[in-house]
Amino acid sequence: MFAADVASTSLGIKLLHLAEGTARLSMTITARMVNGHGIGHGGYVFLLADSAFACACNREGSVTVAAQAEIDFIAPVHEGDDLVADAVERTSYGRSGIYDITVRRGDQVVAEFRGRSRTLR
Repeated sequence: MFAADVASTSLGIKLLHLAEGTARLSMTITARMVNGHGIGHGGYVFLLADSAFACACNREGSVTVAAQAEIDFIAPVHEGDDLVADAVERTSYGRSGIYDITVRRGDQVVAEFRGRSRTLR
């Protein structure tokens, strides 16, 4: 699924690890991702976390989408920052699941994301 994700790959997001219920992705904040305050736009941080969520919740042959997602921004990011998003499944029930994604710059947590998934088929 990730190889066909033009939205993610066109931004330079890389898939570092993928296993059942987990995923790790990375992205570097570029000059085009900086907002009017001179910091990385939160939408790009959200997109990185959401892409990790998508990778973690889509199992072989399934079509799973986000039913709900939220993010807490903890620290600003800047041009040149290398971010890593780690996604992990917390629970699954029926066709739904809950995933937590932590976005880090080195050892510093910059955002926490939680998503609820729904498998369509």
